[in-house]
Amino acid sequence: MKGLILSGGSGTRLRPITHTSAKQLVPVANKPILFYGLEHMVDAGIREFGIVVGETGAEIRATVGDGSRWGVDISYIQQDAPLGLGHCVLISREFLGDDDFIVYLGDNMIQQGVARFVERFEAEQRRADEPTLDGDHRPPAAQILLCPVPDPHRFGVAEVDADGHVIRLVEKPADPPSNLALAGVYLFTPAIHEAVRAIEPSDRGELEITDAIQWLIDQGHVVRPHVIEGWWKDTGKLEDMLEANRLVLERIERRVDGSVDADSRVEGKVIVEAGAVVEHSVVRGPVIIGARAKIVHAYVGPFTSIMNDAEVRDSEIEHSIVLEGSSISNLSARIEDSLIGKNVRIYRLPVKPSAYRFMLGDNSEVGIRW
Repeated sequence: MKGLILSGGSGTRLRPITHTSAKQLVPVANKPILFYGLEHMVDAGIREFGIVVGETGAEIRATVGDGSRWGVDISYIQQDAPLGLGHCVLISREFLGDDDFIVYLGDNMIQQGVARFVERFEAEQRRADEPTLDGDHRPPAAQILLCPVPDPHRFGVAEVDADGHVIRLVEKPADPPSNLALAGVYLFTPAIHEAVRAIEPSDRGELEITDAIQWLIDQGHVVRPHVIEGWWKDTGKLEDMLEANRLVLERIERRVDGSVDADSRVEGKVIVEAGAVVEHSVVRGPVIIGARAKIVHAYVGPFTSIMNDAEVRDSEIEHSIVLEGSSISNLSARIEDSLIGKNVRIYRLPVKPSAYRFMLGDNSEVGIRW
């Protein structure tokens, strides 16, 4: 089985961060989102991957590399325009060959991983090759990962019959047939290649993977659901990114490899990476502080990730993500619920009269609490 990771999206909902960085590389708990899915698939035994990339392809190539750090092989497939998930499968035909494969959206995060998802699919395929007294067993042409959600009208939703077959997929229905949302992970046999060639672009001009799966159903193929346990996050929005960061940080184990002076308190689940410095500060976990970061005369509260080479000085921050090389200094109010990009400087000028001064990129957002 091969893995196909889709990383061609532009991430408009996370701008301005994604004006200069791929959304799949924004870190959660100081690790790029894309790495979580890749590592889940490696844990499931997959060793050959294709990554579909778009305009941020150079950055993804530079960050992910050839796969050697995970002991796998990675190829890159260029998508010249965002023409849908079905189009990603279409242009990956040469890489995929006649193998079964898993499709994983590069900005997805799933707590439980995909090992059981893959094992079940492979077991169904093996069963079809083993004669039984019960007659022929029809293996699935596709298996889709589903997650119960409280607001299914916001998602693509699957309708499942009493026999455990997916019989219909509906995109953002006003009257959902179930609460089972498509979680952005799919398993396919080569039958999907005929499906993506057979469908037409949707109203938004894209080849939709849901249309291709529905084509399989309409042609009499078996499509199986697999309902995940634990949480699933599509990290396309700030709120979901911060929530994913919180959920991952809750599971970390305390480790202090950096320097913490005697005047500081480091409480709870906290990771302080090698080369990081904590001086005259309070760090209350769960928190991760990256390599060579500096926390000086500061408070870093729960569910905060500080990336490498960042600095928090004479300031307070919690429930936030701070990317590489950024500095926060001399603020009189606490920063909360924030995503701060690379090499950003936030500081208070010691001059009167008091005023705010900003230099912000397109689609920036600043909230000031009175």
